Amino acid sequence: MHWGTPVYLNFLLIIPLLVVFFVFISINKRKAMNRFGDSSLVERLSVSKSAQKERASRILIVIITLFLILAFSRPQIGTKLTMTNRQGVDVMIAIDTSSSMMAQDIKPNRLEKAKLEVASLIDKLKGDRVGILTFSGTSFIQCPLTLDYNAAKMFLNIVAPGMMPRPGTAIGEAIEKTTKAFVKKQRKHKVLVLLTDGEDHETSPIEAAKKAKKEGIIIYTIGIGTRKGEPIPLIDESGNVTGYKKDKDGEVVMTKLDDSTLQKIALITGGKYYHATPREFELDKIYDEISKMEKKELSSRLFMQYEDRFQYFLAIALILLCIEFVIGDRKRA
Repeated sequence: MHWGTPVYLNFLLIIPLLVVFFVFISINKRKAMNRFGDSSLVERLSVSKSAQKERASRILIVIITLFLILAFSRPQIGTKLTMTNRQGVDVMIAIDTSSSMMAQDIKPNRLEKAKLEVASLIDKLKGDRVGILTFSGTSFIQCPLTLDYNAAKMFLNIVAPGMMPRPGTAIGEAIEKTTKAFVKKQRKHKVLVLLTDGEDHETSPIEAAKKAKKEGIIIYTIGIGTRKGEPIPLIDESGNVTGYKKDKDGEVVMTKLDDSTLQKIALITGGKYYHATPREFELDKIYDEISKMEKKELSSRLFMQYEDRFQYFLAIALILLCIEFVIGDRKRA
């Protein structure tokens, strides 16, 4: 026998306590009767209560309590096979790991903010496949599409600045690489969430977005950073800021959020652009959009399910309760 809510079995400790309580009541009652004289004689002279019915009632109360506890514990006897279908969409998440993402206009820095946003988005997904791509001057599929959200978060945890061999911010290449990560024969059920500061001086993200549109990919872009600009810190192995990145003329390089490019990418593909906010309202909006999309079947699984039998225990308890009510503890007139 299997139990659906075994925690209620702990209440079986009430049964011996209830028995002890009734025995204690009986002993005290008999002592009280002895003070008036012979207890058997006093019992016979009692005109209202029946000692036999009172004992039967108490036994029934104990048994009723036992069956109620067993019913709440949801006894499960026998099994049946059930087929479940998991439906959702494919969601690829592209994270910019370029040096500009180390700017601290968003605390602790843009990259850590992006990782927090991705983790929160994964927590919101229900049944959708998720994959992660990291990019800077080149791009890499960090985690292929999977239904294992814990595995996706594990790969997310190891995302760090400088993990790509080539510096830069190649958004166009990242979109093209993500396009290849989806199932090519399908023209829908595909979403790309792009988190970056949008500074791409190397590739053509607009052309890449147009190609993604042809493949049925909807791109939601999240801009990380501020428009006023922020210097890019140089950080040593201990995590200390040792200075700021400078150009060949010795001027400090300022990195600014290029939200106009991100807005165009989203517009081309039918998605939307959001600016990252401290309370992550943009994730709720993106998830709402994803949850309204047409789903596809991602997996089917045959699993064994236990069958509840608490009804029988509950029925027995109710029948005994009725019997206890009918018997009562009064003598027949």
